[in-house]
Amino acid sequence: MKRCEQKTADTWNLEALCTGTADFKSRYERVSAAAASLEAYNGRLSEGPDTIHEVLSLIRDTEIEAERISNYAFLRFETDGADGENQELAGLASNLEARLMQALSWFEPELLSIDRNLLDSYLAEDRSEEFRIFISKILRSGEHTLSKAEERILSLNAEASASCQKAFHDLTDVDLEFGEVNGRKLTQSSYMSLIRDSDENVRKEAYLRFHRGFEKHQHVIARLYEGSVNQDIFQARARGYSSSLEAALFPDNVPESVYRNLIDSVHRGFPVLHRYYDLMARVHGKEKLRHWDVYVPLVKNVPSRHTYDEAVKLIEKAVEPLGAEYQETLVRGLTVDRWVDRYENEGKRSGAFSSGCYTGNPYILTNFNEDVLNSVFTLIHEGGHSMHSYYSVKSNPFMHYGYTIFEAEVASTFNEQLLARYLLSSTKDEKTRAFIIAHELAGMVGTLFRQTMFAEFELLVHEAVERGEVATVDFLRRTYRSLLESYFGPRMIFEDVSDMEGLRIPHFYRAFYVYKYATGISAAIALSDRVLGGGEKERDEYLSFLKSGGSRYPIESLKLGGVDMSGPEGVDSAVRRFDELLTELEKLI
Repeated sequence: MKRCEQKTADTWNLEALCTGTADFKSRYERVSAAAASLEAYNGRLSEGPDTIHEVLSLIRDTEIEAERISNYAFLRFETDGADGENQELAGLASNLEARLMQALSWFEPELLSIDRNLLDSYLAEDRSEEFRIFISKILRSGEHTLSKAEERILSLNAEASASCQKAFHDLTDVDLEFGEVNGRKLTQSSYMSLIRDSDENVRKEAYLRFHRGFEKHQHVIARLYEGSVNQDIFQARARGYSSSLEAALFPDNVPESVYRNLIDSVHRGFPVLHRYYDLMARVHGKEKLRHWDVYVPLVKNVPSRHTYDEAVKLIEKAVEPLGAEYQETLVRGLTVDRWVDRYENEGKRSGAFSSGCYTGNPYILTNFNEDVLNSVFTLIHEGGHSMHSYYSVKSNPFMHYGYTIFEAEVASTFNEQLLARYLLSSTKDEKTRAFIIAHELAGMVGTLFRQTMFAEFELLVHEAVERGEVATVDFLRRTYRSLLESYFGPRMIFEDVSDMEGLRIPHFYRAFYVYKYATGISAAIALSDRVLGGGEKERDEYLSFLKSGGSRYPIESLKLGGVDMSGPEGVDSAVRRFDELLTELEKLI
C-alpha cells in the first residue's frame, strides 16, 4: 500500500519527538545556534571547573535535542524514503549531525591536554557525577585522539564518509525493481515470504529474480562496498589502530579474541550445522539442496498464522517471567502507546529495527506479515531492544544512558528465547513441538551461524584490503562463495548468482556489527537458562543488566546479569544447545 493508506493505529506516534515539520525546523534552528555556541568555548577549558561544567552541560543539552530531531527525521524517512519532505528532513538532520561533530571536534583533544589536576578537581565535585563515566571513556581513548586540527579534518569528512551507505540504501530500498512473482510484487520484505513458499517453482523464481536484480548492479554495489571498507581502514589508520577490527572493537573494550573465538567456535560446530542440512535434505526428499530450499519450514502443516494482536498476546505471556512492570510496559508500547509502525508500504525500509533515544518512545519499525511466524519473533526481538532502551533511559543520565550494540543484541535475542521456550512449554502435541523446535533451530542458524559467516566475510575483506589487495566484484563474490560452501556443507548446490548475497547485506556498511548478533544469542541462551531456572534474584540481576545502560563496558555489564562472554564458553554452549534441539527434532521427525 501507499503510506497515506496506512491506518493511524498501525503507525507510530512521533509527536513525543516533534509535532510536525514546523516543530522540527524550529528545533533545528535552536540546535544549530547551540552548535555555534559550543565552538566559542574552544581553548577555554583550562579556565577552571566552572567552565568545564558549563561546556559539559551545553554539550548534554545540545545533544539531547539533536538526538531528538535526528531520530524524528530518521523515522519519517524510513517509513517513506521516496517522500520529498522526508528526504529534506533526513538531509537536514544529517547535515546537523556533521555540523555538531565539527563544532565539538576540539573538545576531546583539549580535554585530554588540560592539566590533569584541574580535571581531577572538577571530577571530585558532586555536580560532575553525571559526566564522570563520559569523561573516563574519553580519557581511555586518549591514545587514539588526534590534535584539534586533525580531529576537525576528520569531522569535516563525516558527511562524505556516509555516502556509500546512503547510496546503497537508496539503490536497494527505493530504486531497485525486481518485478512480480506469482502475481505478487517482489520486494526485500515480500522475498522472505516468497522464499518460504511450499511451491518450489515460486521459491526458485523469487530467488533467481531477486539475486539477478542485484547482479545487474553488481559493479556499482561492489564499488560502494569497497568505498565503505576503505573508509573503515582510513579511519582506523588515521587514529593509530593496528587494524579496522581493532578500531571497531575498541569503543566497547572488547578484545579481538572475542571476535576470533566466535568464528573458531562456530567452525568447530560445522559438523552439527551440516547435520541440520542433512536432515533438511531428507525431509524435502532431496539428495542435494538448492539455496532456495533452506528457508522452507522443516515441519509443515502446523498453523502459524498470527494477526498483530494475536502476536502481542503471545508476547505478553512469553515475557511474564520478567515481571509485571516489564510485561505491562511492553504490551502498552506495542498497542495503545503506538511505539510500532507495523506494516509494509511503498518506500518503507525493509526488515525491522528499534530506535530509542532519550526523549520520545523507543520506536519499532516492522513489516509484519501474518503468515510468517518469524514476524512474531521479530516483534518480540525488537520489543527486547525497546525495553532495554526504556530501562536505560529511566535509570541513567543522558551522558551514559546509551548501551552498546553488543549488549543490545542480548536483550533482543533473550526475548526470542523466552518466546520459543514459552511455545515449547505450552504444547504437548509432538507435531507442534517439532514445528517450534524447527523454528528455533532456523532462528539459531540465522543468528548464530549465518551472522558469524557474515562476520567472517567482513574480516576477510577488510584484512585483504589492509594487505593491499583490491576488493573487486570477482574477489568479493569468490570470497563469499567459499564461505557459503564451508558453512552449508556438501548437501548444497549453489547457483551462479548465489554469491550475490554477499553484496546485498546492508549491515556490511556498518563494519564489524553483525558478530554481535551471534555473541548476543549465545549470551541470551545462557541468561534465559538462568532466569527461567532461577527466581527473583536471577530475574532482578537480568533487569540490572538492562538498567545499566552505558554505565559499564559490555563485558562487565553482562556480568551483572550473570554471564561472562570474554572467553569461548558462551558460544560453545550455544552450539551445544543447537545440537540438543537438533537431536530432539531428529527423533520427533
